[in-house]
Amino acid sequence: MISTLDDFIREYKKICEMGWIKTHRSGPTGIGKTLEDLLGIKENNIDGPDFGEYELKSCRIESNSMLTMFTRAPEPANANTYLRLKYGYSSNAYDNEEKVLHSTLSADKFTPISDTGNKLKIVCNQNKISIASDKCIENVFWSKENLKICFNKKYKNKFVYAKAHCRGNGKDEEFKFVEAYEVSGFNYDAMLRLLENGKIYVDLRIGQYHTGDKKGQTHDHGTGFRIREIDQPLLFTINNKIV
Repeated sequence: MISTLDDFIREYKKICEMGWIKTHRSGPTGIGKTLEDLLGIKENNIDGPDFGEYELKSCRIESNSMLTMFTRAPEPANANTYLRLKYGYSSNAYDNEEKVLHSTLSADKFTPISDTGNKLKIVCNQNKISIASDKCIENVFWSKENLKICFNKKYKNKFVYAKAHCRGNGKDEEFKFVEAYEVSGFNYDAMLRLLENGKIYVDLRIGQYHTGDKKGQTHDHGTGFRIREIDQPLLFTINNKIV
């Protein structure tokens, strides 16, 4: 079990020298599980350091895989229902005609919403992040101050980012770890720039209840702010290569 940054550097160099390593788990979390096993770190879902004062992250260099940074519903309180009814569409996943709205939005372009003819994007204003159609800016938003609180809560720790090449798929995927970085100091201005440049995405996951008294009513599955895993270190002021 490692406990310091020096421990990590020593053991990670050994892992890099191992060359291609078969994944210890199929799917997106395989790289993290494999690295944790090799370093002797027990898997847990606790929001805190994995060793010493550091939280361990890993990413596939060639991948466009997305990470959910946090989830937060837009304001005001009825915003999700408003969006669902105005911009949503019927889904054969349900046995009624009530609408759902699943879409990934960014600030650099409009995203078509299914076959509705509607398009939505993110607009960054002075004090808030809003959702806009190609006709108007809606009164659906996240205040920048609340977003800052969410980011600071999520990224309060120091991080080590391990990067690996990958090949194969599923249970046959393999990783070749090649470098690692120490990052810290969440950069709020950098977050805003990434959002404005279309490198942070907003996933709308607005569905409806299947059964019960709320059947057909709005069910928020978690509006997620997401980023490509390879871009996540750009959120920090300190980014030092350690291996």
